[in-house]
Amino acid sequence: MYRWAPGNRTTIRTEPAPSELFKATGIGPRKRERQNPPLFNIRCGAGPDKGPVGNGPLAFCSPIVHVWGMTAFVQPGQILARGTCRYLRDLGYACVTEMVPVRGLRVDVMALGPKGEIWVVECKSSRADFQADHKWQGYLEWCDRYFWAVDQEFDTDLLPSDTGLIIADRFDAEIIRMGPETKLPAARRTALTRKFARHAADRLHRLQYTLT
Repeated sequence: MYRWAPGNRTTIRTEPAPSELFKATGIGPRKRERQNPPLFNIRCGAGPDKGPVGNGPLAFCSPIVHVWGMTAFVQPGQILARGTCRYLRDLGYACVTEMVPVRGLRVDVMALGPKGEIWVVECKSSRADFQADHKWQGYLEWCDRYFWAVDQEFDTDLLPSDTGLIIADRFDAEIIRMGPETKLPAARRTALTRKFARHAADRLHRLQYTLT
């Protein structure tokens, strides 16, 4: 993992960070036998047991994640969302993923700041992923600031210069360009904050009862 800045690239983490997926729940891991999979393991490759595609090489690396014996496929955009949420949390923002601010729109990451500010982050893993998104301008009226989150290999010249830019991986991220601020109307901010709280509480509730 690297911290990115114009003309400077400094290593800030050299070992994988532990999974923080369940920290907010207060639920600890159950005792596992030695033969169980590691707490958080990611591997990539081709074949029926190494990605969502049945046979043949994958167009992208689709990791298999093992969390306390559960297995799930993780898409590249979800990996970017993970690193972005970890970074924003260090800035004091609470984050939820797959948030639906209004029918027909679903944002990758919505972040609620300590002063009530609302940011939206769309995670793009490739040129094709970006070009296929025809709804992103509809997100602008549902946030104070809008950002793209991409990896180091992404051609950032494709992204509109009047939007924010975050470089991320699955462990961390860095804001390269701050998105311009367009403050939400008070009524919409209140409605969004309530929806955010309900979404987060419902996600936590379902997670707790899945694990117990």
